[in-house]
Amino acid sequence: MPGTKLKDYLDRNSIKYVGITHSPAYTAQEIAASAHIPGRNFVKTVMIKIKGKMAMAVLPASLDIVFDQLDEVLKTEDVQLATEEEFKDLFPDCEIGAMPPFGNLYGLEVFEDESISEDKEIAFNAGSHREIIKLAYADFERLVEPTRKIFTANLVC
Repeated sequence: MPGTKLKDYLDRNSIKYVGITHSPAYTAQEIAASAHIPGRNFVKTVMIKIKGKMAMAVLPASLDIVFDQLDEVLKTEDVQLATEEEFKDLFPDCEIGAMPPFGNLYGLEVFEDESISEDKEIAFNAGSHREIIKLAYADFERLVEPTRKIFTANLVC
């Protein structure tokens, strides 16, 4: 069952969270709208490769990664967007593309856009395209210990 690994981890760490079920949605903006959560409070997980090594970039649904900026803050010229084919086997308990931003549960480094830290609560995919979890940002930061950087820009509509 998707999300079980994450929920067990949150429960073991005595984290208060809310699970929200919504109609199937696949993009971060659609999910945020379906769950009535502002796009800046819904975080999406984008899989990236840094010099060929898989990692997570976590950012608000309302923003987009600027890869030149990410290259600069990570001091490399080799950051690329990973394909689903490249990462699908890393998350056996999740639907493809619905992995939560808890890279620590999967042995992955997590890079967080610093704008996320401005919110008291965040919401994110819970391993499926039908459920999200909402919890305090402070709990996310304490459990995941992401590397905080600035690497986003507003989505162009």
